[in-house]
Amino acid sequence: MAQIVSVIVGAEDRARLTAILADRNRPLKHAQRANIILFSAERLPVLEVARRAGICRPAVWRWQLRDKTRRPGRAPLPTTTVAKVLALTCSEPPGAVTHWTGRAMAKKVGISLRAVQRIWEASRLQPHRLRTFKRSTDPAFAAKVEDIVGLYMDPPCHAVVLSIDEKSQIQALDRTQPGLPLKPGKCGTMTHDYKRNGTTTLFAALNTLDGTVVGRYLPRHTHKEFIKFLAAVERAVPTGKVIHAIVDKYATHKHPKVLDWLADHPRWVFHFTPTSASWINAVEGFFSIITRRSIRRGVFKSVANLQDAITSYIRAHNKTAKPFVWTKPAETIFAKLKRLPVPSE
Repeated sequence: MAQIVSVIVGAEDRARLTAILADRNRPLKHAQRANIILFSAERLPVLEVARRAGICRPAVWRWQLRDKTRRPGRAPLPTTTVAKVLALTCSEPPGAVTHWTGRAMAKKVGISLRAVQRIWEASRLQPHRLRTFKRSTDPAFAAKVEDIVGLYMDPPCHAVVLSIDEKSQIQALDRTQPGLPLKPGKCGTMTHDYKRNGTTTLFAALNTLDGTVVGRYLPRHTHKEFIKFLAAVERAVPTGKVIHAIVDKYATHKHPKVLDWLADHPRWVFHFTPTSASWINAVEGFFSIITRRSIRRGVFKSVANLQDAITSYIRAHNKTAKPFVWTKPAETIFAKLKRLPVPSE
Protein backbone atom coordinates (compact mmCIF):
# COMPACT_ATOMS: atom_id res chain seq x y z
CA MET A 1 0.00 0.00 0.00
CA ALA A 2 1.56 3.28 -1.11
CA GLN A 3 2.17 6.30 1.04
CA ILE A 4 -0.75 8.74 0.90
CA VAL A 5 1.07 11.83 2.22
CA SER A 6 4.47 13.16 1.15
CA VAL A 7 6.51 14.18 4.20
CA ILE A 8 9.54 16.45 3.76
CA VAL A 9 11.91 16.66 6.73
CA GLY A 10 14.75 19.16 6.83
CA ALA A 11 18.09 18.63 8.51
CA GLU A 12 17.12 20.63 11.60
CA ASP A 13 13.80 18.80 11.99
CA ARG A 14 15.51 15.44 11.50
CA ALA A 15 17.96 16.25 14.28
CA ARG A 16 15.11 17.20 16.63
CA LEU A 17 13.22 13.99 15.83
CA THR A 18 16.34 11.89 16.34
CA ALA A 19 16.85 13.57 19.73
CA ILE A 20 13.30 12.63 20.71
CA LEU A 21 14.01 8.99 19.88
CA ALA A 22 17.24 9.07 21.88
CA ASP A 23 15.52 10.51 24.98
CA ARG A 24 14.39 7.55 27.07
CA ASN A 25 12.27 9.79 29.29
CA ARG A 26 10.01 10.85 26.43
CA PRO A 27 6.45 9.45 26.33
CA LEU A 28 5.97 6.47 24.00
CA LYS A 29 3.51 8.40 21.81
CA HIS A 30 6.18 11.01 21.05
CA ALA A 31 8.68 8.35 19.98
CA GLN A 32 6.07 6.61 17.79
CA ARG A 33 5.16 9.84 16.03
CA ALA A 34 8.83 10.68 15.45
CA ASN A 35 9.34 7.24 13.87
CA ILE A 36 6.28 7.70 11.65
CA ILE A 37 7.56 11.04 10.37
CA LEU A 38 11.12 9.82 9.76
CA PHE A 39 10.04 6.63 7.98
CA SER A 40 7.44 8.53 5.93
CA ALA A 41 10.16 10.99 4.85
CA GLU A 42 11.96 8.01 3.27
CA ARG A 43 8.89 7.48 1.05
CA LEU A 44 8.28 4.01 2.44
CA PRO A 45 4.87 2.38 1.95
CA VAL A 46 2.39 2.63 4.78
CA LEU A 47 2.70 -1.10 5.50
CA GLU A 48 6.48 -0.81 5.85
CA VAL A 49 6.20 2.32 8.04
CA ALA A 50 3.75 0.48 10.30
CA ARG A 51 6.06 -2.58 10.51
CA ARG A 52 9.16 -0.56 11.38
CA ALA A 53 7.34 1.68 13.90
CA GLY A 54 5.65 -1.31 15.52
CA ILE A 55 2.09 0.06 15.13
CA CYS A 56 -0.93 -0.64 12.95
CA ARG A 57 -1.58 0.87 9.50
CA PRO A 58 -4.60 2.98 10.58
CA ALA A 59 -2.36 4.67 13.15
CA VAL A 60 0.08 5.62 10.39
CA TRP A 61 -2.76 6.99 8.24
CA ARG A 62 -4.11 9.04 11.12
CA TRP A 63 -0.73 10.60 11.90
CA GLN A 64 0.05 11.33 8.24
CA LEU A 65 -3.32 12.98 7.69
CA ARG A 66 -2.99 14.85 10.98
CA ASP A 67 0.36 16.29 9.92
CA LYS A 68 -1.10 17.26 6.57
CA THR A 69 -4.10 19.16 7.98
CA ARG A 70 -2.58 20.34 11.23
CA ARG A 71 -2.11 24.05 11.66
CA PRO A 72 1.54 25.07 12.03
CA GLY A 73 2.67 25.65 15.59
CA ARG A 74 3.80 28.99 16.92
CA ALA A 75 7.42 29.96 16.74
CA PRO A 76 9.27 29.99 20.05
CA LEU A 77 9.42 33.29 21.89
CA PRO A 78 12.42 35.50 21.08
CA THR A 79 15.19 35.43 23.63
CA THR A 80 14.72 39.16 24.16
CA THR A 81 11.13 38.57 25.26
CA VAL A 82 12.18 35.80 27.66
CA ALA A 83 14.92 38.02 29.08
CA LYS A 84 12.42 40.85 29.56
CA VAL A 85 10.04 38.58 31.49
CA LEU A 86 12.87 37.37 33.73
CA ALA A 87 14.14 40.90 34.38
CA LEU A 88 10.68 42.25 35.21
CA THR A 89 9.90 39.29 37.47
CA CYS A 90 13.01 39.97 39.56
CA SER A 91 12.20 43.69 39.86
CA GLU A 92 9.55 45.63 41.77
CA PRO A 93 6.17 45.73 40.00
CA PRO A 94 4.67 49.13 39.21
CA GLY A 95 1.93 50.66 41.34
CA ALA A 96 0.91 49.62 44.83
CA VAL A 97 1.10 45.83 44.28
CA THR A 98 3.77 43.80 46.07
CA HIS A 99 4.58 41.13 43.47
CA TRP A 100 3.99 40.13 39.87
CA THR A 101 1.14 37.86 38.84
CA GLY A 102 1.05 35.84 35.66
CA ARG A 103 -1.73 37.88 34.10
CA ALA A 104 -0.09 41.18 35.00
CA MET A 105 3.17 40.03 33.42
CA ALA A 106 1.40 38.74 30.31
CA LYS A 107 -0.36 42.09 29.85
CA LYS A 108 2.85 44.03 30.42
CA VAL A 109 4.96 42.05 27.94
CA GLY A 110 2.21 41.28 25.45
CA ILE A 111 2.32 37.49 25.53
CA SER A 112 -0.04 34.79 26.75
CA LEU A 113 -0.45 33.74 30.38
CA ARG A 114 0.70 30.24 29.55
CA ALA A 115 3.87 31.61 27.94
CA VAL A 116 4.68 33.48 31.14
CA GLN A 117 4.03 30.35 33.19
CA ARG A 118 6.36 28.29 30.98
CA ILE A 119 9.15 30.87 31.36
CA TRP A 120 8.70 30.91 35.14
CA GLU A 121 8.65 27.12 35.34
CA ALA A 122 11.83 26.82 33.26
CA SER A 123 13.62 29.38 35.47
CA ARG A 124 12.10 28.08 38.75
CA LEU A 125 10.60 31.48 39.56
CA GLN A 126 7.64 31.65 41.96
CA PRO A 127 6.69 35.30 42.57
CA HIS A 128 3.62 34.32 44.60
CA ARG A 129 5.73 32.58 47.28
CA LEU A 130 7.56 34.27 50.12
CA ARG A 131 9.74 32.83 52.87
CA THR A 132 10.12 34.60 56.18
CA PHE A 133 13.29 34.84 58.23
CA LYS A 134 14.80 36.72 61.13
CA ARG A 135 18.50 37.06 61.71
CA SER A 136 19.61 36.74 65.30
CA THR A 137 21.36 39.76 66.82
CA ASP A 138 22.63 37.83 69.84
CA PRO A 139 26.30 38.79 70.40
CA ALA A 140 27.01 35.21 71.53
CA PHE A 141 25.18 33.67 68.57
CA ALA A 142 28.14 31.72 67.16
CA ALA A 143 29.18 30.26 70.51
CA LYS A 144 25.62 29.16 71.37
CA VAL A 145 25.07 27.58 67.96
CA GLU A 146 28.34 25.64 68.20
CA ASP A 147 27.41 24.49 71.71
CA ILE A 148 23.91 23.27 70.81
CA VAL A 149 24.83 21.77 67.44
CA GLY A 150 27.68 19.98 69.17
CA LEU A 151 25.21 18.42 71.61
CA TYR A 152 23.01 17.27 68.71
CA MET A 153 25.78 15.84 66.51
CA ASP A 154 28.20 14.59 69.17
CA PRO A 155 26.32 14.09 72.47
CA PRO A 156 28.44 13.44 75.57
CA CYS A 157 28.68 9.98 77.08
CA HIS A 158 26.60 8.98 80.13
CA ALA A 159 24.22 11.90 79.52
CA VAL A 160 20.87 12.72 77.93
CA VAL A 161 20.21 15.74 75.71
CA LEU A 162 16.73 17.20 76.17
CA SER A 163 15.11 19.93 74.10
CA ILE A 164 12.62 21.66 76.42
CA ASP A 165 9.95 24.27 75.78
CA GLU A 166 6.28 24.96 76.36
CA LYS A 167 3.44 25.42 73.89
CA SER A 168 1.15 27.87 75.63
CA GLN A 169 -2.45 28.88 75.07
CA ILE A 170 -3.53 25.76 73.16
CA GLN A 171 -7.23 26.33 72.60
CA ALA A 172 -9.88 23.64 72.93
CA LEU A 173 -12.00 24.64 69.93
CA ASP A 174 -15.39 23.19 69.09
CA ARG A 175 -17.07 23.89 65.75
CA THR A 176 -20.51 25.50 65.60
CA GLN A 177 -21.76 22.90 63.11
CA PRO A 178 -20.61 19.39 62.20
CA GLY A 179 -18.54 19.15 59.04
CA LEU A 180 -18.74 16.69 56.16
CA PRO A 181 -16.20 13.84 55.90
CA LEU A 182 -13.66 13.38 53.14
CA LYS A 183 -14.90 11.46 50.09
CA PRO A 184 -13.73 10.90 46.50
CA GLY A 185 -13.79 14.17 44.60
CA LYS A 186 -14.51 16.33 47.66
CA CYS A 187 -12.39 17.39 50.61
CA GLY A 188 -13.59 17.39 54.19
CA THR A 189 -15.35 20.50 55.48
CA MET A 190 -15.19 22.48 58.71
CA THR A 191 -16.95 25.68 59.74
CA HIS A 192 -14.78 28.78 59.87
CA ASP A 193 -16.24 29.84 63.22
CA TYR A 194 -15.79 28.00 66.49
CA LYS A 195 -16.52 27.89 70.22
CA ARG A 196 -13.72 28.38 72.74
CA ASN A 197 -13.79 25.86 75.57
CA GLY A 198 -10.65 26.91 77.45
CA THR A 199 -6.90 26.62 77.00
CA THR A 200 -4.03 24.55 78.29
CA THR A 201 -0.23 24.73 78.19
CA LEU A 202 1.84 21.78 77.06
CA PHE A 203 5.32 21.46 78.57
CA ALA A 204 7.43 19.04 76.55
CA ALA A 205 10.95 17.60 76.72
CA LEU A 206 12.23 15.87 73.58
CA ASN A 207 14.99 13.33 74.19
CA THR A 208 17.17 13.77 71.10
CA LEU A 209 18.94 10.44 71.68
CA ASP A 210 15.83 8.28 71.20
CA GLY A 211 13.14 10.75 70.06
CA THR A 212 10.75 10.16 72.96
CA VAL A 213 8.79 13.02 74.52
CA VAL A 214 7.85 13.73 78.13
CA GLY A 215 4.77 15.95 78.25
CA ARG A 216 2.78 17.60 81.05
CA TYR A 217 -0.27 19.87 81.02
CA LEU A 218 -0.41 22.88 83.30
CA PRO A 219 -2.88 25.79 83.34
CA ARG A 220 -0.18 28.49 83.10
CA HIS A 221 3.47 28.81 82.12
CA THR A 222 5.08 30.69 85.00
CA HIS A 223 8.26 29.68 86.80
CA LYS A 224 6.24 27.61 89.29
CA GLU A 225 4.79 25.42 86.55
CA PHE A 226 8.18 25.19 84.86
CA ILE A 227 9.79 23.92 88.07
CA LYS A 228 7.02 21.31 88.43
CA PHE A 229 7.75 20.12 84.91
CA LEU A 230 11.49 19.96 85.54
CA ALA A 231 10.78 17.82 88.58
CA ALA A 232 8.68 15.46 86.44
CA VAL A 233 11.51 15.17 83.91
CA GLU A 234 13.97 14.61 86.77
CA ARG A 235 11.94 11.58 87.87
CA ALA A 236 11.73 10.24 84.29
CA VAL A 237 15.47 10.34 83.55
CA PRO A 238 17.49 7.44 85.04
CA THR A 239 19.76 8.35 87.93
CA GLY A 240 23.45 8.72 87.22
CA LYS A 241 22.98 10.51 83.91
CA VAL A 242 23.83 14.16 83.34
CA ILE A 243 20.94 16.13 81.79
CA HIS A 244 21.85 18.69 79.14
CA ALA A 245 18.70 20.78 78.63
CA ILE A 246 18.33 23.08 75.60
CA VAL A 247 15.93 25.94 76.42
CA ASP A 248 15.19 29.38 75.00
CA LYS A 249 15.77 32.69 76.77
CA TYR A 250 12.18 33.10 77.96
CA ALA A 251 12.15 34.91 81.32
CA THR A 252 10.50 31.95 83.06
CA HIS A 253 13.46 29.73 82.23
CA LYS A 254 15.91 32.14 83.92
CA HIS A 255 13.81 33.01 86.96
CA PRO A 256 15.77 33.09 90.27
CA LYS A 257 13.61 30.29 91.67
CA VAL A 258 14.47 28.16 88.63
CA LEU A 259 18.16 28.87 89.11
CA ASP A 260 17.84 27.87 92.76
CA TRP A 261 16.22 24.60 91.70
CA LEU A 262 19.08 23.94 89.28
CA ALA A 263 21.59 24.59 92.07
CA ASP A 264 19.88 21.87 94.12
CA HIS A 265 20.02 19.46 91.15
CA PRO A 266 23.63 19.61 89.94
CA ARG A 267 23.24 17.04 87.18
CA TRP A 268 21.20 19.57 85.18
CA VAL A 269 23.01 21.84 82.71
CA PHE A 270 21.06 24.51 80.82
CA HIS A 271 22.10 25.53 77.30
CA PHE A 272 20.27 28.66 76.15
CA THR A 273 19.44 29.16 72.48
CA PRO A 274 20.40 32.44 70.79
CA THR A 275 17.86 35.25 70.59
CA SER A 276 15.41 34.85 67.65
CA ALA A 277 16.68 31.35 66.88
CA SER A 278 13.84 29.03 67.86
CA TRP A 279 14.67 26.90 64.78
CA ILE A 280 17.64 25.41 66.65
CA ASN A 281 15.44 24.02 69.43
CA ALA A 282 14.49 20.49 68.36
CA VAL A 283 11.22 20.35 70.31
CA GLU A 284 9.82 23.15 68.12
CA GLY A 285 9.67 20.65 65.27
CA PHE A 286 7.64 18.28 67.45
CA PHE A 287 5.25 21.14 68.33
CA SER A 288 4.78 21.88 64.64
CA ILE A 289 3.97 18.25 63.85
CA ILE A 290 1.51 17.75 66.70
CA THR A 291 -0.24 21.01 65.78
CA ARG A 292 -0.72 19.94 62.17
CA ARG A 293 -1.65 16.33 62.86
CA SER A 294 -3.60 16.41 66.12
CA ILE A 295 -4.67 19.91 67.18
CA ARG A 296 -5.42 22.24 64.26
CA ARG A 297 -8.23 20.20 62.69
CA GLY A 298 -9.47 18.67 65.94
CA VAL A 299 -12.88 19.26 67.53
CA PHE A 300 -12.71 19.48 71.32
CA LYS A 301 -15.69 19.83 73.62
CA SER A 302 -13.52 20.63 76.63
CA VAL A 303 -9.94 21.09 77.76
CA ALA A 304 -9.99 17.49 78.98
CA ASN A 305 -10.80 16.30 75.45
CA LEU A 306 -7.91 18.36 74.10
CA GLN A 307 -5.50 16.96 76.65
CA ASP A 308 -6.65 13.39 75.95
CA ALA A 309 -5.98 13.90 72.23
CA ILE A 310 -2.49 15.26 72.88
CA THR A 311 -1.74 12.45 75.35
CA SER A 312 -2.81 9.84 72.79
CA TYR A 313 -0.61 11.42 70.15
CA ILE A 314 2.45 11.56 72.44
CA ARG A 315 1.90 7.95 73.51
CA ALA A 316 1.71 6.80 69.88
CA HIS A 317 4.73 8.92 69.01
CA ASN A 318 6.84 7.37 71.78
CA LYS A 319 6.03 3.84 70.59
CA THR A 320 7.63 4.50 67.19
CA ALA A 321 10.07 7.24 68.17
CA LYS A 322 13.35 7.59 66.32
CA PRO A 323 16.49 9.49 67.34
CA PHE A 324 16.55 13.15 66.41
CA VAL A 325 19.16 13.68 63.67
CA TRP A 326 20.72 17.10 63.10
CA THR A 327 22.51 17.18 59.73
CA LYS A 328 24.00 20.68 59.37
CA PRO A 329 27.24 21.48 61.21
CA ALA A 330 27.75 24.94 62.65
CA GLU A 331 30.04 25.96 59.78
CA THR A 332 27.28 25.30 57.24
CA ILE A 333 24.83 27.41 59.25
CA PHE A 334 27.28 30.32 59.46
CA ALA A 335 27.98 30.14 55.72
CA LYS A 336 24.27 30.29 54.93
CA LEU A 337 23.68 33.23 57.28
CA LYS A 338 26.40 35.20 55.52
CA ARG A 339 24.14 35.38 52.47
CA LEU A 340 21.46 37.28 54.43
CA PRO A 341 21.49 41.07 54.50
CA VAL A 342 23.16 42.63 57.49
CA PRO A 343 20.52 44.18 59.82
CA SER A 344 20.58 47.96 59.98
CA GLU A 345 21.43 49.69 63.24
